[in-house]
Amino acid sequence: MHVLHVSGVTNWGGGEYHIENLCSELSTSNPGIKNTVLCVKNSPFEKRLSETNITFVSASLAIKIDLRYVFKIGEICRKQKVDIIHIHDPSALQLTIIADKIYNLPSFVYSKKTSFPIKERKKTLYKYNYSKIKKILCVSKETQKVAEKAIADKTKLLTIYHGTNLKTKSTKTPFLIREKYNIAKNKAIIGHIGNHIRAKHLETLINVAHRLINIEKRTDVFFVQIGTFSERTEALLEQVKNLDLKEHIVFMGYTPKASNFIPQFDIALMTSQSEGLPQFIYESMYHKTPIVSTDVGGIPELISHEENGLLAPMHDDQSLSNHIKKLLDSKELKAQFASKSYNKLLEQFTTANMAQETVKVYKTILKHA
Repeated sequence: MHVLHVSGVTNWGGGEYHIENLCSELSTSNPGIKNTVLCVKNSPFEKRLSETNITFVSASLAIKIDLRYVFKIGEICRKQKVDIIHIHDPSALQLTIIADKIYNLPSFVYSKKTSFPIKERKKTLYKYNYSKIKKILCVSKETQKVAEKAIADKTKLLTIYHGTNLKTKSTKTPFLIREKYNIAKNKAIIGHIGNHIRAKHLETLINVAHRLINIEKRTDVFFVQIGTFSERTEALLEQVKNLDLKEHIVFMGYTPKASNFIPQFDIALMTSQSEGLPQFIYESMYHKTPIVSTDVGGIPELISHEENGLLAPMHDDQSLSNHIKKLLDSKELKAQFASKSYNKLLEQFTTANMAQETVKVYKTILKHA
């Protein structure tokens, strides 16, 4: 079969990493499945794909509905005999539906990768309930539960955890964070990876730093944040300045192969207010870095509080700070959480498992086509 993966995202994030992992796993385990990725021209994702063996095509997406992108979907399906279109984000879904009106495309699979509710708008509900969508693959049980409210045919919904790719792991980095930013050896590095988007709520991360450093007077912590800057970044930097934290936190911006830096973190901190299931959690579990996180989205499906990590409600910088202190003061607890998370990851959350579950979906759809 030939699967066309459609991405309408203009930056690089966990969703694009999922596409890369899925295609890489399928090329090894199911070589009979041809995968082609359609991505946005001149995007970080296109650059990333150019460094892999994954077959890809790019198209311009200068405005929300760019007909050049729509026509490219139709052209690929017509010329390359695509059997299934796997759509990976809301923008791609809208563009593919428009293309279907012109070209009468094959069946769709849609991956829902966030726990944002589907808005109860007529156009939005039409899009997510479009007849060509045969299955909606949810990144977590929580994402599936949220999606159920807007999807008429609940049998279309299925949870498939994305997991992490064990074959691509590396600790190789162009520099050591501690050396580059002159971080003293007695300071624990509290690390976070995520783009500067609303869902990640980096304001909470800064508030945690403020509480530990300015209120609790902890002199043994330093915060490192890795992720693509956005229109939100200026306000975040202003918050850092106003709280006199410039000597205690660094924003590294977009950094290639960011997960390779995770072993340099003493604690992985997640402060999101909304999530599907972030790759940062998977990667931290693999690299045996103990995790402190908010309990949003599917995160509690990976991290059980006080068993393999510590969880707090979203925006609760006090609880997150207390959790960090608890880990800093107990080497035994850090080792216990790291070991249990690693074993849980290997048993349940790998991209090899994800790829095989996805293939089953593809085959079922073709069987009933």
